[in-house]
Amino acid sequence: MKSIYCLLLTLTLSTFAHAQVRFIDTTDEANITFRHVDGRTGEKYLIETLGSGALFFDYDNDSNLELYVVNANTIPPSAENRNTLYRNNGDGTFTDVTDASGVGDIGYGVGCAAADIDNDGYVDIYVTNFGANRLYHNNGDGTFTDITQMAGVGDERWGTSCAFLDYDLDGDTDLYVVNYMKFSLEENQWWETRGIRTYCSPTDRIAGSHFVSEPDILYRNNGDSTFTDVTQASGISHRALGLAVAVGDYDNDGDADLHIANDMEADLLYQNNGDGTFTETAALAGVGYDENGMPGSGMGSAFGDYDNDGYLDLVVSNASALPVLLYHNERSQFFTDVSYVSGVGAVTLPYFKWAVEFFDYNNDGELDLFVANGHLQENIGLFSDATYAQADLLFENNGIETGRTRPRTRFTDISSAVGLTQLAPKVGRAAAFGDYDNDGDIDIFLNNSNQLATLLRNEGGNRNHWITVQASGPSIGARITVKAGDLSLIREVRSGASYLSQSDLRVHFGLREHTQVELLEIRWPSGHVEQYFHLKADQILRLEAGHGPR
Repeated sequence: MKSIYCLLLTLTLSTFAHAQVRFIDTTDEANITFRHVDGRTGEKYLIETLGSGALFFDYDNDSNLELYVVNANTIPPSAENRNTLYRNNGDGTFTDVTDASGVGDIGYGVGCAAADIDNDGYVDIYVTNFGANRLYHNNGDGTFTDITQMAGVGDERWGTSCAFLDYDLDGDTDLYVVNYMKFSLEENQWWETRGIRTYCSPTDRIAGSHFVSEPDILYRNNGDSTFTDVTQASGISHRALGLAVAVGDYDNDGDADLHIANDMEADLLYQNNGDGTFTETAALAGVGYDENGMPGSGMGSAFGDYDNDGYLDLVVSNASALPVLLYHNERSQFFTDVSYVSGVGAVTLPYFKWAVEFFDYNNDGELDLFVANGHLQENIGLFSDATYAQADLLFENNGIETGRTRPRTRFTDISSAVGLTQLAPKVGRAAAFGDYDNDGDIDIFLNNSNQLATLLRNEGGNRNHWITVQASGPSIGARITVKAGDLSLIREVRSGASYLSQSDLRVHFGLREHTQVELLEIRWPSGHVEQYFHLKADQILRLEAGHGPR
C-alpha cells in the first residue's frame, strides 16, 4: 500500500510540475495574420508538400526578436502571397513592415536563415526558393537591399534548408544551401490510389522515370559581401534529396561540422578537417542509416547536448512509420541510436514529422525535444487511419537514469500537459524558437502548411532561473559553457537547423534554482577564449569579442 501511495504521489507531483508551464496561442493577440499558401492545383506537384520556413532574429538591434516568415505561392505567382517581416513592438505585438523593409519576395519560398554577412553589426537574410534564391542585405535603417546577383548566391535549383557558418574560421560568415531534386511542372509525377490522384514518393519510379537528386552548395564568403562556390573543392558535393542542415562541432575540435537530413536516402555527416575540406562520415559514425541499416526519410535535423556531457548529440525527424531518430554522441566520433530506449521512438512512429529541435522549455538545465507534425497527403484519411492535421509533440528531458549498468536519459511525452494537444491540430511543417517577449523562457512560432501560422507563448517556463547570451561581432559557431551549481552546460551560436528555419541567434540557458552563474566561458570562432565569473541570473548578457559585457 505504501509503494502504491508513493507512486501516486510521484505521478501527482510530476503532473503538477508539467502544469506549471503552458504554451498559449497568442497569434491573434500578437497581430500575426500570416497565412501560408502552397498554390495547390490538384495536379499534385511535389513542391506543394514541403511547406516553408520562418526565423526569429533582431534586424533593428533593439533587443526584441522580429519574425520573418517565408511563403510559397500560386503558379503563376501572386503578389499577395509574399514573404512577410513582422517588427516586434516590444509589448507582445508585431507590426507588418514588409512594404517598408523591401523583403517581400514572391518567389516559391522554402527556407531561410539569417546572419551578419559583412560584419557591419546588422543581420542579413537568405531565402531559398523553388527557383532563384535571394540574399537581402540589412541597411541598418529598417530597410534591406537585394544583393543576390552581386553576391553570387542566386542558385536556381530547388533549395530547401540553409545555414550560415564560419567553416574556415576566417571571421567571415559562409553559407550552406541544401538542395532537393530536379523538378519541373511539365514533367510532374504522381500516383493514383483507388482512382484518386496522390503525391508520389521522391524515389518512386513511374513510367520508367524518377526524380533526380541535386548536390548541395557551400559558398565561401570572400570578405567583401561576395561569395565563391567551393562545393567541389570542399568535398561536400554528394547528391541526395536534402531537406535539412544542422551545424555543430560534434567532435569538439573547434570547427563546424554538418549533418544533412535526406529524404528516402542515407543522411550525410560532414566532418570538418580544419583545412577547408570535409570528410563524409555518416555511415562510419552511425548516423547514415537507422538501427536496421535502412535509410530514413529525413525531414528535420538538430544538434544539442541533451545529457550535458559536453558533446553534441543529434536528432533527426522522419516521415510516418519511422521514428524520430535520437543519436547519443559517444565521444569517439561515433553515435548510438537511442531512439527507443530514450522513450522518443515509439511515441513518434504514427506521426509525419518535420521540424525538430532541442530547447529547454522549463529552464531546468536539460534540453527537451519538440516535434512538428502534419501529413503529406491532404486526402490521407481516405486510405488510412492517419490524419492530415496532426498535433505537435513536446518531450520533457527527465535527466539521466542512475543505478543502471549504462546510464541513459529518458524523455516523456508531455504534449497534453503543456497544452499542445488542446490546440486545434494543424498541418505542421516549420518551427522557430526564441524568447520573443524577453521574459526568460522560449516561445515557438509555427509556419503551418497552407494554413494560418501559430505563435505559442511559453507561460511559466521562467519560474526557474535563466541566462541568455547575445554574442556580437563574428560569432556564428561560438561555443558557450555555463557552470551554475551542479549544472555544466554547453550551447553554440548557430544559424539554421530544425527544418527550413532558424531560431534566435541568442543562446539561452536554463539554470534551475541557481541565481548565479559561477563561470561563463565563450570560445569565439577565432579560437579566442574569454571567461566571466559570478554573473547574476535572469538577464540577457551582451558580449562582444575582446570587449566583454556591453
